Amino acid sequence: MIEKVSFIFWRVMEIIFLIPIIGIMAYFVNGFITNNQLTPDYILILFIVSVIAIFWAFYTLITKQSHAFVSLIDFGFFGALIAGIYKLNFISNADCTNWNVGSVLLSLGPFGIQAGYLRPDINKTCGMLKACFAIGIMEVIFFFFTAIAAIYMHRGHRDVVVKETFVRRSHSSRRGHGSHHSRDRRGSSSRRSYA
Repeated sequence: MIEKVSFIFWRVMEIIFLIPIIGIMAYFVNGFITNNQLTPDYILILFIVSVIAIFWAFYTLITKQSHAFVSLIDFGFFGALIAGIYKLNFISNADCTNWNVGSVLLSLGPFGIQAGYLRPDINKTCGMLKACFAIGIMEVIFFFFTAIAAIYMHRGHRDVVVKETFVRRSHSSRRGHGSHHSRDRRGSSSRRSYA
């Protein structure tokens, strides 16, 4: 029971965090297509894996599948997301924000006047790629958790097989004479053999 709750929780988390990855990567794919350029691998891999992964996550939430099969596919997405993150690894050390001092006088009321203020200069493209990198790492962890939960659900799910055997008995005697059936008052049958 706890495995199923854990599986559902992590599956919902996957769906929630795949949505921003798909949206951001779709923004980049659209930009490259609009400019009639080839989309780089570091964007395309993560985008395609995320789109397929979100359909898989929805599918496994609304249908009943073999737990071993779900675990196998989840480990596949685990590896594919690692490949996507590896291609996007160059963004991990990028500095996407610079702080510039402005030239506006800022009044702090009774505390005096501050000359200038800090204003962030954010590189939007860098920030979006870095966000996808971070969320992608989270997705790798989420798919690992759902794969492990599916394994535990598979191990805990033992099918009970009931085997019915029907024995057909011959009603003939050992000497080859035919059997004789008679019914008593209660409707039960008895078997008589003559020796």
